Amino acid sequence: MILDETSKPFPKFNTTGRSLLIKFRSPGEEQEPTAYLKECITALTNYLVKEVNDRDLVGLRIRNPENVQDEVVGISFRIRDQLKPRLVGYIFSKVIQSNSRFVLTDRLEVHLDHVRMPTGNGREKPKG
Repeated sequence: MILDETSKPFPKFNTTGRSLLIKFRSPGEEQEPTAYLKECITALTNYLVKEVNDRDLVGLRIRNPENVQDEVVGISFRIRDQLKPRLVGYIFSKVIQSNSRFVLTDRLEVHLDHVRMPTGNGREKPKG
């Protein structure tokens, strides 16, 4: 569940920063918690990169705003195709393990940096 979403463009650098404040719903009685978490992470990853071109770069930071003593955990810039749900799940596991008081229904702050890579071969100089 997305509680809040903000976006800020930086046109000079072809960059956009998106911040989401999310909270996972509790899994149902019949659902296994790990399978439910994998489904949520897959849906979140797909939502984050749905408007990103294949050649663009993305960076991801995740933190738990409930416990400000924890450090921000993230993924350095990489091509959009390399940002897979499995990798995002690994980052989520680092956040979960680093906070002994973390509960699946805590709020998380997810920040995605998107750099649009230039396309084309540039401007050609006229001959003659």
